[in-house]
Amino acid sequence: MNRLLMSKYGPALAGTIIGVVAALLVKFGNPGNMGVCVACFTRDVAGALGLHRAVVVQYLRPELAGFILGSFASALLFREYRPRGGSSPMIRFGLGFFAMVGALVFLGCPWRAYLRLAGGDFTAIAGIAGLTTGIGIGIMFLYRGFSLGASRPNPKAAGLFMPLLAIGLLALLLLRPLFGAEGTGPIFFSEKGPGSMHAPILISLGAGLLVGWLAQRSRFCTVGAIRDLIMLRDTHLFKGIVCFIIAAFLTNFVLGQFKPGFEGQPIAHTMHLWNFLGMVLSGLAFTLAGGCPGRMFIMSGEGDSDAGVFIMGMLVGAAFAHNFSLASSGTGVGAYGIPATIAGLVFCFAVGSLFMNRVE
Repeated sequence: MNRLLMSKYGPALAGTIIGVVAALLVKFGNPGNMGVCVACFTRDVAGALGLHRAVVVQYLRPELAGFILGSFASALLFREYRPRGGSSPMIRFGLGFFAMVGALVFLGCPWRAYLRLAGGDFTAIAGIAGLTTGIGIGIMFLYRGFSLGASRPNPKAAGLFMPLLAIGLLALLLLRPLFGAEGTGPIFFSEKGPGSMHAPILISLGAGLLVGWLAQRSRFCTVGAIRDLIMLRDTHLFKGIVCFIIAAFLTNFVLGQFKPGFEGQPIAHTMHLWNFLGMVLSGLAFTLAGGCPGRMFIMSGEGDSDAGVFIMGMLVGAAFAHNFSLASSGTGVGAYGIPATIAGLVFCFAVGSLFMNRVE
């Protein structure tokens, strides 16, 4: 299996399995067209930790812990655990912040954009077009020498932070401590809305571990796939996206979860311009940072602290998005989602311009 995942068929195999797993997670209880959504799950974790108080999106999603721990185990087993970091950490934090803002304007990360399409949600088309456009803009900066600088080897212990954090979040999910004066907090769980919808813990964790393992071995990345296709005419990673969509579609169809249309789709809105521009922002931020959000979780399990910093930016971005009415809902874009998207695009263009032809 390892030899197959590392071969030219690896991304296609990983994409097929991940697509099936994502559709099955919806069957087991995850929100519609959200079997796996790294941005939405990070938002739910932020809410569960009390970083925002949107009561309908608070849950410690074990899939994310599984991504990190599955990748960590794979990297250890195959001697690819290489702690590294130090490449413009604050810029990466800012990119993670605005990538999350864009994703929550659209209501999904790249993985969910494809899963929404595989579930029949045609509003995802504008988001996928925006994602591709954002990646294309990022490629223009890459062609002109954009770089955030090289990461450097770190001590072995430095790479343990994210795996230990994942274990800590799992412990909080299982123990559900109540420290507040009135028996509330510090961990919060939604009683209604998307945050209350989840597969059983062991199924979610098992799925996360499997996805983390598969993605670490195959280098599955939904942003890197489009980047390589455009820049290098290399379809190696892109085959993973194609198989991901097809596998999720077929599984949804068999399970009766394929419901085509624009209206009434789960956790989606029909403001197509901002679906497009939200994902332009995310696609650009992900490209400048070096990978999609799922890939960031996988790299953090391998010991990449730069990816960990990006994830922390996403976590804080999720908190701001809900505390400051930036995030969208099923009715449309949040009150300040539009100016936040514009501000994020300005930030990303500034980063892209200021870090071109950088001399180490």
